[in-house]
Amino acid sequence: MRHKQSLPPHIEADDRVILFDGVCRLCNAWCRFILKYDTHRRFKLASVQSREGQAILAHFDLPTERFDTMLYVEGCNAYERSDAFLRVVVQLGGAWKLFSGLRLCPRVVRDFVYDRIARNRYTIFGRYDQCVLPSSDHAGRFLNADG
Repeated sequence: MRHKQSLPPHIEADDRVILFDGVCRLCNAWCRFILKYDTHRRFKLASVQSREGQAILAHFDLPTERFDTMLYVEGCNAYERSDAFLRVVVQLGGAWKLFSGLRLCPRVVRDFVYDRIARNRYTIFGRYDQCVLPSSDHAGRFLNADG
């Protein structure tokens, strides 16, 4: 976990924001999964390529030109890799809470698996030429500095 004393730019104290690689097909599938199963609309999404995503990455002293991890932000705290994934799916509730059992597995093992997938995601799943834009029926689900 990364912690800062102040809130990242574009984030309110009670926001829960998932940053994802907007050109990665796997990451976009993850976003579609969140949009479908986050029925309580707990999470906001932002691509790491967006100005909001770039500002949040910089706030937590993370690279802004290459993206090796999903980042999950709750207030002043940022979670990476398997910790980010587990914090998100557990909050989805229902059967997704079963994933909390993975916390029993040592983080070094969980992150090893996560890193293998992350490093090979373009080769395995492919990539888009540019960030996929959210559709109009997802209003309010994506972090936007303008509103």
